[in-house]
Amino acid sequence: MLKGFKDFLMRGNVVDLAVAVVIGTAFTAIVTAFTTSLIKPLIASLGSTETAGLGIQLREGKADTYLDFSNVINAAINFVIVAAVVYFVLVLPIKKIQDRRKRGEEPGPAEPTDVELLIEIRDLLKSQQSQQPTTAPDRRGPAI
Repeated sequence: MLKGFKDFLMRGNVVDLAVAVVIGTAFTAIVTAFTTSLIKPLIASLGSTETAGLGIQLREGKADTYLDFSNVINAAINFVIVAAVVYFVLVLPIKKIQDRRKRGEEPGPAEPTDVELLIEIRDLLKSQQSQQPTTAPDRRGPAI
């Protein structure tokens, strides 16, 4: 059962899909909380005491004109942490398994035999024939 699951994971773009899902969901919330709660206050403390953090106020009295550099740095750190976790937890181990398979140290997914493929083709042809409507053959000859 585990071998079948492992073969499924090694097939096609399943790994790429898993990486995308993980980046989009699982680690994002954790890393965002970490960077927002711990890293962003540290970065914002680098700004002067007269500003709200590491940034520049373009027009006095208009909060919408504040360029917050700490948010940009926070997002970059967030991305690097997520990418590192995905690489070291998913991509690197799977690459090592694929390299072992190429060297022949570990067997790859079992490919179907010729007999299995022929049986599958036969079954498909039977199902297609049973789905076709049956009509009586036309015995009048060719139409002129």
